[in-house]
Amino acid sequence: MHTSPKKIMVVTGETSGDHHGAGVVTALRETQPRISVCGIGGEELEKSGMELLYHSRYLSVVGIFEVLASFSHIYRAFRAVKQRLITDPPNLLILIDYPDFNLRIAKIAHRLKIPVLYYISPQIWAWRQGRAKKIARIVDRMAVIFPFETALYEKAGLPVTFVGHPLMDKDLARASKVTVLPGLEKTAGPTIGLLPGSRKGEVDRLLPTLLQSAEIIKKEIPDANFVIPAAPALDRKHLDRLLSRAALDPVVTENRFYETLNTCDFAIVASGTATLETAVMQVPMVIIYKVTFLTYLIGKIMIRVPFIGLANLVAGKKVVPELIQGDAVPEKIAAEATAILKNRNRCEKIKEELRSVKKALGETGAAKKVAMLARDMLE
Repeated sequence: MHTSPKKIMVVTGETSGDHHGAGVVTALRETQPRISVCGIGGEELEKSGMELLYHSRYLSVVGIFEVLASFSHIYRAFRAVKQRLITDPPNLLILIDYPDFNLRIAKIAHRLKIPVLYYISPQIWAWRQGRAKKIARIVDRMAVIFPFETALYEKAGLPVTFVGHPLMDKDLARASKVTVLPGLEKTAGPTIGLLPGSRKGEVDRLLPTLLQSAEIIKKEIPDANFVIPAAPALDRKHLDRLLSRAALDPVVTENRFYETLNTCDFAIVASGTATLETAVMQVPMVIIYKVTFLTYLIGKIMIRVPFIGLANLVAGKKVVPELIQGDAVPEKIAAEATAILKNRNRCEKIKEELRSVKKALGETGAAKKVAMLARDMLE
């Protein structure tokens, strides 16, 4: 007698979550090829065979006011998930990141007695640490990607597993300037990466500042070269429009993020996962962050961490400079960058510190470990 295939729902609201979710589903299918999967995600989850209830591209926004503008999409997506949980409950719900949305979904699943596995924990270590107890009431198992997160959930009585950071599974092989940046390999000067983030709002806010910083650096270090490894989600036409207004003409690479970053001697990076990616590649950097004034004020009141950059948070100390809000101005950014670039010892010291950040992120195989947790819960 055949048992009917197990049903799983996966919910994420961001590009990175789509990628991580697809890794978990693919790993699950290796031992359970008949599982049926539905939920919210993007192209990668769809390719892994998931039925999309709503596309995550409509949900990926940052900042309080941006969320308000996308509210109708968020509401429709929420309704679609709630409806499916009630009418065709899965055997397991896997929630990935996207906490404001996903914790509400977890509450509904808990009421319906559907087991919940949460992968990539809400950042309770940054603010509202008291939420750990609330999360423990509605989530059955937590899979965390930072080593310092386990203690918070253990204290709250929630079963937790450190699975390592999914970034450790990426192929970060060293690439040469010849293959990635033809023409630049002949120059003696440093190659500096400009990483303005992956969301349109971030790029609009930060790219002009990055370009102005680069102009000042160029005066100090005339043979410096600049490159923008464009995030896959970025609209190239929009990026070109912003670049057409600049005095500088950086090289833009597409779909070669890690290879491009590998050729950089230094980077100016918008706070976010990219700071960790840059750290893992051991590229010295300065981290910058700027949001709307009101979002910043609210964040300042609520955020309880000494650093904003993930690289510094994982290190537990300030390994690379951070310039936030009013300090994220071209003159200050350029001054920090040139001070590091002109000091070889400081450069080497930063690289050494970044090696220990990489080590702290654990071994490879995060998606496989999450798939194993999911299998245990299904059984």
